[in-house]
Amino acid sequence: MHTVAVLSLKGGVGKTTVALGIASAALRRGTRTLVVDLDPQGNATTSLDPPYTDATLADVLETPTRAMLERAIAPSVWSEDVDVLVGAEELELLNDPDADPERLANFSRALDELHREPLRETPYELVILDCPPSLGRLTKSALVGADSALIVTEPTMYAVAGAHRALEAIEKIRKELNPQLRPIGVLVNKLRVRSYEHQFRIAELRENFGSLVMPTAITDRLAVQQAQGACSPIHEWHSPGAQEIALTFNMVLAKILRSNRAGRHRIAGEEAEGPDWPEGPAPETPEAPAEVSESAG
Repeated sequence: MHTVAVLSLKGGVGKTTVALGIASAALRRGTRTLVVDLDPQGNATTSLDPPYTDATLADVLETPTRAMLERAIAPSVWSEDVDVLVGAEELELLNDPDADPERLANFSRALDELHREPLRETPYELVILDCPPSLGRLTKSALVGADSALIVTEPTMYAVAGAHRALEAIEKIRKELNPQLRPIGVLVNKLRVRSYEHQFRIAELRENFGSLVMPTAITDRLAVQQAQGACSPIHEWHSPGAQEIALTFNMVLAKILRSNRAGRHRIAGEEAEGPDWPEGPAPETPEAPAEVSESAG
């Protein structure tokens, strides 16, 4: 079971879009997946539209037992192979910026329960943590429990600064609380390929983050909002823009699954690998196709 935290310390960069895109790619691949909605806004829960549960992640964070997990996890409307650990507005009340390590470890204990005794016959192969855009208890808990972290950013000045803060947070948690944690990459979202400003910011990201910058980016397409509004995986949204983005998420998922450094949740018999990015500058982003109009999706 590999657990990846999807985070950004700036709101509005499309972090939930990326988390759902990875889940969609996992569904297409046949990878049993759990999406954990740590954002009090609950957008991932809304898009996955699970049936009503009488408990939520807020309850799990306070009582990380198997019985509570059974009450808070439900199948998504997408498929029985994609489950949701349901989020709630009450999570905001738990988002203490100075939570002690014992409370930060509660979520990791819940993941241990899922790994030790799966809820169903088929265990989760991938757990995706959709983090809020702040560095409080919720994001820190995710980083303590995760094996890897994917930073999402827009190619704008403030988002680049948020990516810096996110990487610093990952390094701090790795040193102090979770030595198995590693940054898996920086993914650029909402790219407009003909924007000079966006190209400038991507160059800035490469200069600052080197090979952590992923060689693929998510282009700005109306199809993303359309699919989410319809509670549909992006891989099942049939438009040229959706299919382009779906291919990118396939590559992002492949990079996540290539990382076998799954910490305490590594599948028995797997050997940990080192980082799968090379030393030196990041690879060039392939030339993206020309932008299409919004009506094309």
